[in-house]
Amino acid sequence: MQINPISVAFVLPCLNEVRTIEWCVKRALEALALINQRFGLSGEVIVADNGSTDGSQEVARNAGARVVPVSEKGYGAALQGGFESANADYLVMGDSDCSYDFVEALPMVEKLLEGADLCMGSRFAGEIKPGAMPWKNRYIGNPALSGMLRFLFNTNITDAHCGMRALTRDAYDRLKLSSTGMEFASEMVLKSVLMKLKLAEVPITLSQDQRGRPPHLSPWRDGFRHLIYMLLLSPTWLFMAPAALMFVVGAVLMAFLVAAGDSEIVWLGSLRFGDHWAIAASASLIISLQTALMGVYALLNSYREGFRQPGKWAMAILGTSRLQYWLAAGMLLMAAGLSWAFWIAAGWAASEFGPLDSMRALIAAATTIVIGSQIFFSGFLISVFSGNRSRHGLGI
Repeated sequence: MQINPISVAFVLPCLNEVRTIEWCVKRALEALALINQRFGLSGEVIVADNGSTDGSQEVARNAGARVVPVSEKGYGAALQGGFESANADYLVMGDSDCSYDFVEALPMVEKLLEGADLCMGSRFAGEIKPGAMPWKNRYIGNPALSGMLRFLFNTNITDAHCGMRALTRDAYDRLKLSSTGMEFASEMVLKSVLMKLKLAEVPITLSQDQRGRPPHLSPWRDGFRHLIYMLLLSPTWLFMAPAALMFVVGAVLMAFLVAAGDSEIVWLGSLRFGDHWAIAASASLIISLQTALMGVYALLNSYREGFRQPGKWAMAILGTSRLQYWLAAGMLLMAAGLSWAFWIAAGWAASEFGPLDSMRALIAAATTIVIGSQIFFSGFLISVFSGNRSRHGLGI
């Protein structure tokens, strides 16, 4: 059979895997032989060594792999180093601890040949052998994180943290992955979803780690890092949703308090609210606006980085957004708040500086001034994120 020059590269991150790396390399080579037989594709096995001190490099070379030293530490850094050194159109990644059988990558490569950009392995759709996954990972950590991924990003991936997956070189170049740690796996999936790449998933088998030592993965620490990374790429849920909740609570409470007047206690069901609650309402409103503006900055950054495309509503809003509108809105609110505060001060002066009975209104006026200043200066920062332009829709 004539060998197609388009190749497949198996990239194995390695850090002191002397007991297992030989078997992994040999199974990857067997997988390449089957890929050549079935699809006519050539390939190689790359071991991305992250500074092993146990002789893993020599064992890998003797087994038939090309060893690429990667000086920057971390799971993601090792994989990036291996991917960058590969001269292949299809990239397969998997751990070097015998937990995955690389022969099972054949269906993944087939999915790529059929048009998928990224093919994930699913341990939950396949088989998890006894002792291969700690119970807290199997029944709590992985299901929870995969469920949150499906909720936050509207995807049907069942196993977001599987260590064996395959992607095209074009997809890898477009994703511009940058994480150096374990969150590299999450970054790959999340950006693929956000960029609307074509995803596929195939069942695979997870076997017990054969290294005879604790894994590099720390379930709680790395699970938390995966969670944080998902939130960082989801400004709507990280910023906008809490901001909306705080705004509603603050606005409703402030409106009731100001409408009731300073001498009246506001009753909401069995709860009593007095003057001091106006301070809490003010804080809620100010924090909500600041949080929402942070969400706007995060969204603009994701648009500029290219891993998120603005929807119709975002395009419409950005298309009409101008720096001068933000400045005008901010100045109007500040002017309204200052006028309200002066009116209260004038009434206090007219009473010959007696007891100040408009404390709630004064807090509301001060809140309006602060919110106006937030909007005023945020207009400049949004212009910076839009490419130092006053027309915000043209900088993306």
